[in-house]
Amino acid sequence: MLNQTSVTEFLLLGITDIQVLQPFFFVVFLAVYFVNVAGNGAILMVVISDPRLHSPMYFFLGNLSCLDICYSTVTLPKMLQNFLSTHKAISFLGCISQLHFFHFLGSTEAMLLGVMAFDRFVAICKPLRYPLIMNHQLCTQMAITIWTIGFFHALFHSIMTSRLNFCGSNHIHHFFCDVKPLLELACGNIELNQWLLNTVTATLGMGPFFLTLLSYFYIIIYLFFKTHSCSLLHKALSTCASHFMVVILFYAPVVFTYIRPASRSSMDQDRVIAIMYSVVTPVLNPLIYTLRNKEVKGALRRVIRMRL
Repeated sequence: MLNQTSVTEFLLLGITDIQVLQPFFFVVFLAVYFVNVAGNGAILMVVISDPRLHSPMYFFLGNLSCLDICYSTVTLPKMLQNFLSTHKAISFLGCISQLHFFHFLGSTEAMLLGVMAFDRFVAICKPLRYPLIMNHQLCTQMAITIWTIGFFHALFHSIMTSRLNFCGSNHIHHFFCDVKPLLELACGNIELNQWLLNTVTATLGMGPFFLTLLSYFYIIIYLFFKTHSCSLLHKALSTCASHFMVVILFYAPVVFTYIRPASRSSMDQDRVIAIMYSVVTPVLNPLIYTLRNKEVKGALRRVIRMRL
């Protein structure tokens, strides 16, 4: 998995080259990272420790919180270090490793959101068969499957990118190593890499997204024809609202970034959008789930009382 050139490191240009703003951004993103780890860590803790939350919905929510912590950890610590450093270098191996884990965790989260939508579909449309269908064994198998697919999807990107020839500048116009900025620096044939990015990555991203839309379409149709109580309809839809908000926050910027063709003029936009899905969304997820979920809020209160 070694590249064919003498490139030993890349320079991450970050989100801005204005030196006076670097300390300010350091404080802001450090606070964001702390809130992310604390919020998602709290959800992960209560999901594991509270027996009332040992159900498929919260099993997958725990996976999402774990992914969000790891997802931000791939990019934010290096970004924070670069805010305080004049030499913003990352080794070739470090760059490929960052790329691998970023796509590993990102594609896994995309598939997990699709699985969570399927879980809500079964819970609402087939409530009597829900415990039988979404049993512990199936939930575990689905979680292992999406983590495994995500890992090998990222491995393909890592191997294919590491085999490129890099010529000219080693300046990456981004705050982390991603495929599109690296393809901008590559010389030679990158058609296979572009195909992998545009076809395989788009399929892994858009497939779960359409599964989510399909699940919610069937849920709405089912509730419309089967439920004659407005209060029951509102209660059922409110259980899906948190998940749907997370889906929109995650997929909208990802689709905008990876569906568009790479260009020099789009790099600044890509950096801003990347902050949305790699930094902001993982922070908002625990807020969305705790503010709209009475069971999670109750579990957090019980844990706080036990600690006091």
